[in-house]
Amino acid sequence: MVLTSAAGLMTTDSLRRVLEDMGPEAYETMTYYERWIASITQNMVEAGAITTEELGTKMADVRARGTTYGDAS
Repeated sequence: MVLTSAAGLMTTDSLRRVLEDMGPEAYETMTYYERWIASITQNMVEAGAITTEELGTKMADVRARGTTYGDAS
């Protein structure tokens, strides 16, 4: 949030707008930070900082790492 705000890509008001536009089901089933991530992501797409295709590709890359990626050994 701090980095995107500093870059002029979003504001607290734009974050709040997306959070308030979420339907009740999405809002109630997501955690606090999942809602924030969804809002920041939506704002980045709207600002043109990332496309939905780029986001999909990155999500597939992360998913391909497997469920144990990042576990301490």
